[in-house]
Amino acid sequence: MKLESNGKIIDLSKKVLIMGILNVTPDSFSGDGNFIDIETTVNQVKKLLDDGADIIDVGGQSTRPRYLEITVEEEINRVVPIIKAISKNFDCLISIDTYRYQVAEECLKNGAHIVNDIWGLQKDNGEMGKIVSKYSAIVIAMHNKKDKNYSEDIIESMKKFYQRTFEIASENKIERNKIIIDPGIGFAKGSKENIEVLLRLEELISIAPVLLGVSRKKFIGEEMQLSPLERDDGTLGINILAITKGVKIIRVHNVRSHKRALSIVEKLL
Repeated sequence: MKLESNGKIIDLSKKVLIMGILNVTPDSFSGDGNFIDIETTVNQVKKLLDDGADIIDVGGQSTRPRYLEITVEEEINRVVPIIKAISKNFDCLISIDTYRYQVAEECLKNGAHIVNDIWGLQKDNGEMGKIVSKYSAIVIAMHNKKDKNYSEDIIESMKKFYQRTFEIASENKIERNKIIIDPGIGFAKGSKENIEVLLRLEELISIAPVLLGVSRKKFIGEEMQLSPLERDDGTLGINILAITKGVKIIRVHNVRSHKRALSIVEKLL
């Protein structure tokens, strides 16, 4: 399967793609944020690409638990100069991690190819759908909700969420083959729900290509009381399992370790 945006093609048929995380925030949960200085950012992007990243995912608004929300203007001021610098210095796929359509538009105008939306096109009355359509962008639609309560089977609940995403996409003439879904591990889910979703990934993979973002998340370190920077081993283990189930993109902090592991796993698969 191939997806295209602004002249860039994502080919999901040949290999698992690695999305490298670039947090330009001072309050990232994972301890790797604050790449706001342009020179520092360019060096970090070079490292991510040299380590094997296929996509760079830029985020200017932390969505950690109890995060401090910033203004749209501040988010734009954080991410647009970074998007411009990456576009100028590297020939790579660029994703903007935002749920605000105003931020997405400014980034797509300045070199981004993908919108990584933690509300799956469903915030702000679907305005994000209009922006994605306007720029013929690829969208990563993450599952989310306001609470952790599920009155029905969690996968069925998620499928209903994605059905609404697909409806919004259709209303805005977004092609179905431009949509990647993300189960939203750690969002509106406790450890029990996270594990159940991971064990049942095949049921989601059957409806759209899946990106998985578990990197350094809380539930990985809960049993052993590991800090975020100590959770890369657990992240790698989960991602390898997910790849064997059919996940097409993994979103990670530690690109190098995943690239090395994939060089073996892909040969076996």
